[in-house]
Amino acid sequence: MKKLYVGNLSYSVTKEDLEKIFSEYGKVSEAILIEDRSTGRSKGFGFVEMEDSASADQAIKALDGKDIQGRNIRVNPAQPKTSKPFSRDRDRTFRKRN
Repeated sequence: MKKLYVGNLSYSVTKEDLEKIFSEYGKVSEAILIEDRSTGRSKGFGFVEMEDSASADQAIKALDGKDIQGRNIRVNPAQPKTSKPFSRDRDRTFRKRN
């Protein structure tokens, strides 16, 4: 399985739209739209997980830069999520100064 980042999406694109668009290039395991926590509105990007790398590579070549609902979308292999290191400097901003 290969996970793809899909960016510059129109705010009106749905999860079902993503599944339909990417299924033309292979089996889609999962499609996720990232939403704002407070409003529930799409943030304009998401992720699509495809069953095999060959299908994912074909989708990247075909869809990267393609106009979908008035926006030229970006499709790239997703980068692994990295954790941000804890910073002691952050604690200092909460300390009361004398």
